[in-house]
Amino acid sequence: MQAAFKSGEDIHAETARRIFGLASNDDVTSNLRRQAKAVNFGIVYGISDYGLANNTGITRKQAHEFIDRYFEEYPGVKKYTEDVVKFAREHGYVETIAHRRRYLPDINSKSFNLRSFAERTAMNTPIQGSAADIIKIAMIKMDEALKNMDTRMLLQVHDELIFEVPEEELAEIKTLIPKVMDEAIDLAVPLKVESHYGQTWYEAK
Repeated sequence: MQAAFKSGEDIHAETARRIFGLASNDDVTSNLRRQAKAVNFGIVYGISDYGLANNTGITRKQAHEFIDRYFEEYPGVKKYTEDVVKFAREHGYVETIAHRRRYLPDINSKSFNLRSFAERTAMNTPIQGSAADIIKIAMIKMDEALKNMDTRMLLQVHDELIFEVPEEELAEIKTLIPKVMDEAIDLAVPLKVESHYGQTWYEAK
């Protein structure tokens, strides 16, 4: 998976090739990519075969096979999910990349539902919580980079930042923003940031 990110591959298309047994040069249909994307994101939430089947419109049996195949192809992801739940059980919390903690009082609960929810939260928090850490670090660095410019950071929406940019600064900003955000934090895989502009946020999308 890291190799796919490092080489700039479409991670959802690459996952589709792996879980559907396609050759590396085979085209991936939009439907197969959509199903692979659901698996990629679903794994982060500890999704069950039932949940994946509901999300993608496939049978529960197919969903179970997809999840099994996914973990065969990406054993490091399976190890991560197991290790993070084990850590949570032993310590009662999980951490983000910036060491923010989320405590999980139900991680060893006798109630299956409470325990299962805590396990899914344990898997998800370090990923989504770390994404929140990274965008906040990027915002601090962007604020510093814009200190002597008229461009203003207006809004953060999930992993996007929205700026108000004078026309005379646009050329510089189109290069500056991705560079600063790319370097927000050092990871094993590159952070790749794209920039778009328009008269409105809708146009920029």
